[in-house]
Amino acid sequence: MDEKKDKAGFICVKDTLDGAYPSLVLGINAARLGMESKIFYSFMGLNMVLKGGAERAKFIPPGVMGAIPGMSTIATGMMKKKIDKANIPSLEELQEMAQLEGVELIACKMTVDMMEIDEEKLVEGVVVWTAEDFLKYARECKICLFT
Repeated sequence: MDEKKDKAGFICVKDTLDGAYPSLVLGINAARLGMESKIFYSFMGLNMVLKGGAERAKFIPPGVMGAIPGMSTIATGMMKKKIDKANIPSLEELQEMAQLEGVELIACKMTVDMMEIDEEKLVEGVVVWTAEDFLKYARECKICLFT
């Protein structure tokens, strides 16, 4: 008897370190719990599934600190050192892990069209769905989070 898997869906709309890590970590853990897991990248989050996009992710401090010229570069360096010191994989490594563990990475068609992105610029294995496609999937999800 083929048991139906629980489904999990995550939505990522930010291309920053703090915006991109949660969906990948949750997506991977959902897959490890035996769930079908998908991450839907829309608006600025779409940059995470462009070739080289994960490497360009920055950390922008909240409030006034984030508005100071050069502060995001300093804060990004500091955050990446903390990530490395804690033995946390980089975003690029997490994306690869996610795909190897069966997490499907999905680009939002409306965002792809709006930003005039050539689908060949997407990370290998990323598929393009409409919002309706994702909602049909999300309707069946046991867990669906906007990260």
